[in-house]
Amino acid sequence: MRMETFSRAQLLQELNWQCNKLAAKDNRGFKQEFEEMNDVGKDFPVRAGRLEANRDKNRYPLVLPYDHSRVRLSIQNLNPNSDYINANFVPGGGSERDFICTQGPLFNTINDFWRMVWEQNVRIIVMVTSLRYKNTVLCDRYWPVEEGTEYYGLIQVTTVTCKQGPDYLITTINLRQRDSPTDRIITHYYYPSWPDQGVPNVPSLCAFTECVRQHLEAVPHLGPAVVHCSAGIGRSGTFVTLLWMMQLCVRGIQPGIKAAVKDMRQHRMWMVQTLFSAGIFIVDLTLHMQSNLIPCSLRSSMCLFIDVWYTGSLEDGQKGDRSRQPAQTPASTVRIDHRAP
Repeated sequence: MRMETFSRAQLLQELNWQCNKLAAKDNRGFKQEFEEMNDVGKDFPVRAGRLEANRDKNRYPLVLPYDHSRVRLSIQNLNPNSDYINANFVPGGGSERDFICTQGPLFNTINDFWRMVWEQNVRIIVMVTSLRYKNTVLCDRYWPVEEGTEYYGLIQVTTVTCKQGPDYLITTINLRQRDSPTDRIITHYYYPSWPDQGVPNVPSLCAFTECVRQHLEAVPHLGPAVVHCSAGIGRSGTFVTLLWMMQLCVRGIQPGIKAAVKDMRQHRMWMVQTLFSAGIFIVDLTLHMQSNLIPCSLRSSMCLFIDVWYTGSLEDGQKGDRSRQPAQTPASTVRIDHRAP
C-alpha cells in the first residue's frame, strides 16, 4: 500500500491546525493525549531485570527493560544471566529494531555495553547526557577520552579522532574483538549541552539531531543505532522521537508524535513521560528560531510542539520519572543551520 505524501505547505497547514487544536484551553488537547498513554506498557513483564543476579546492572532500580524487547547478549561461561543488559530494541519509523535505547553504562556494565555494540553490529552511538550532575554520576566514561586504546573484556576500543562541533563532540572509534582479524569503525556522537535542569537550546538540538540523521541516511543499515542518556528513557526517548519526526517530514509524511511515543512505550518503559508547558519558553524558542534557516511560518508550530512535549528526566531529578520532548522539522527542502546559535 502506497503511503500518501504531502508538500511542505500541506504539512505546515496540518501542523498548524493540530497545534492550535491541541493547545486550546490551556493545552487541554496535549494533556489529554498524554494521559491516554499513561497505561501503555504497564503490564509488560520485566522479570530479567528483577533477578537478584542482575540488580547491580541497573543504574535505576525502577527502570527495567521489558522482557519481550530486551537486548539479549550471548551467554558467557555457561552463566544464564550473562545475557542481561538494561537495553531495549526501539522503533524509529523503519522497523521495531531501528534503535537500541539503554542506560548510561555503569562501571560494572561497560564490558557488557561494548559486547552489545559488537554483537548487534552497531555503527553509531548517540550519547545525550553529561557524565555528572553536581555530585551524581549520570554515566560512567566508557571510551578512551584521547587518542589511545583501552580493553573492555574481549573488546579493544581505540579512539582515532575527536572533532568538536558547536555543542557536541564526534569521536571516531575503532573496535576489534580480541583474536578477530577485522576492525569496525564506530561514530560516537556526544551531546553534553542538554542542561541538567531545564530544556535544551532548540536550534542546537535540532542541528545535532540533523547531523545524526544525515549520517544514518548515508551509511548502510548494518545494525541498530545505540541511543543512551542516564536512565535511557527521557532524553533518549526525546532524541529518537525528534529524529523519527524529522525523517517523516523529509519524506513528506505527516508526523504523528502521539503514535510514535506510544509505539516506543511498547518497547521500553516510560519513554517521554511528563507534560510541561511554559509560555515564556515558547517566546524564547521563537526568538532563537529567528536566526535559523527554518522558514518563519514554521517556527511557531515547531516551538509549540517542542514546548508542550518537554518533560524532565529521571536522571535530572532524584526519584521522579520524567523525560523530554520530541520536536518537528520541515520537509526535505529545509536546511538546518549547523552553526552555533
